[in-house]
Amino acid sequence: MRAGDQGVADRGYCHARGLHYAAQQGAALTVRLNAQGIRLQQADGSAFELEARLQSLCHTGQVAEWPVWIAHDGRPALAVRLCVVRKTKAAIALTQAKLRREATKNGSQLQPETLFSAQYVLVLSTFVAAAFSAGQVLEAYRYRWQIELVFKRLKQIVQLGHLPKRQDDSAQAWLYGKVFVALLTEKLLAHARAISPWGFVSPEATGAQFVAGI
Repeated sequence: MRAGDQGVADRGYCHARGLHYAAQQGAALTVRLNAQGIRLQQADGSAFELEARLQSLCHTGQVAEWPVWIAHDGRPALAVRLCVVRKTKAAIALTQAKLRREATKNGSQLQPETLFSAQYVLVLSTFVAAAFSAGQVLEAYRYRWQIELVFKRLKQIVQLGHLPKRQDDSAQAWLYGKVFVALLTEKLLAHARAISPWGFVSPEATGAQFVAGI
C-alpha cells in the first residue's frame, strides 16, 4: 500500500497488524469487522463494549459511528472509526439461518452474541471523516461486495477462475477471451430485459442506453 491509497477489504483482513501497516504507509482502509480477531478499545485502553452500543440501534437502516482504538505490538493505539448499520428483518433472518446451518454442519456451538451481531453490518475505517461520513464508508463496503459478486459470476459462468496457461501472452489472450464472452453475455441479457416484437431497439426509444454491465 502507498500513501493516498484507499482500500476496502473483507473481514479476513481485519487484524491489528494490517490496520497499523496501512496507517504507517499513509493509506486509508475500510474493513469488515471480525470481532473474534481484533480487540476494540476505548481511548483509555479499556474494552469497548460493542454489544451495549449496538443495542441502541433498533430500526432498519439506522446508522451509527463510534471512535475506537486498536493496539498492536506495543505501538501507540491506532484511532479507527467503527461504522454500523442495522440490516433489514429479511437480511437478518438469512444471515442467522446461515450461521445456524454452518454451526450444525461443523458441530460447533453457536454463541448468542454471534446471532446478535448478525443483525448489523460493522466495518472499521480509517477513511478521513471530513471526506467520508459513516454512511459513505458503509456504501463503499457495499460496492466492494457488489464487485465480489461480479467475480463470483465470472468464475461460475465462464470459468474465469481456471487459468490453463503458463506463459504471460497466452494467459492474457485467454483472459481477454473470457472477459469478452462475459461482456457479450451481459449485453444480451440487457437487451433481453426489453424484448421488442420487431427484434431491435427503435431509434425513437427513450430511457437508459444498453451497455455492458461489467
